[in-house]
Amino acid sequence: MHTTASDSLASLWDEVFGHQPDPDLWVVIATLVAALAVVVPHNFWRISRNAITIAHEGGHGLVALLTGRTLTGIRLHSDTSGLTVSRGKPHGLGMILTASAGYTAPPLLGLGGAALLAAGHITLLLWAATILLVAMLVMIRNAYGALTVVITGGTFVAVSWLTGPQVQAAFAYVVVWFLLTGGVRPAFELQAKRARGGAGDSDADQLSRLTHAPAGLWLFLFHAVSLCSLIGGGRWLLGM
Repeated sequence: MHTTASDSLASLWDEVFGHQPDPDLWVVIATLVAALAVVVPHNFWRISRNAITIAHEGGHGLVALLTGRTLTGIRLHSDTSGLTVSRGKPHGLGMILTASAGYTAPPLLGLGGAALLAAGHITLLLWAATILLVAMLVMIRNAYGALTVVITGGTFVAVSWLTGPQVQAAFAYVVVWFLLTGGVRPAFELQAKRARGGAGDSDADQLSRLTHAPAGLWLFLFHAVSLCSLIGGGRWLLGM
């Protein structure tokens, strides 16, 4: 029995941390097209942006914990907005890093995912994403947010357990392309809102008050991170 348990554990380890074959180039390109199909059209983006909000608020929450702040809760709303509340000093490096983590989280997660896929770790990516979603679910404080995270996490679990390697690979590439391409659009949307006199309490404005640097400078940083992640991650995914 001990040998069987050890063999099962070793098999699970190999499955999660082992290398899976790269999909054909046409699959990689098709998954890029699929990701763009839910990012570019406004009607689809209104729905798919919920997933970007999960990554956005998750970024705030994770960095808050890493910088020693106390994470008290995360709320996700049906208009694709969100709110992450943490306790700690209302100023200083920890608060600055926490505030800057929202708009940068989706593209950086996409970049990290692209690195895993380029290394052949498709299963590891799916499992890591599932673990992060489960951890985030614990901190969700509203019903809509819980439902959104459960549906997203359930999709990852279903693909990981019920589908074959080709479907898993295609799904993983769609997810990473979505984070890379979808991570670009929110910064442009924020810039447009601020140009119309809205979003006065955005992450960029909060960072401006924390650092006394112009909000436009923080918007530039959001753009730079998302566009550089898209270019770098895209090159990795395409094998360039």
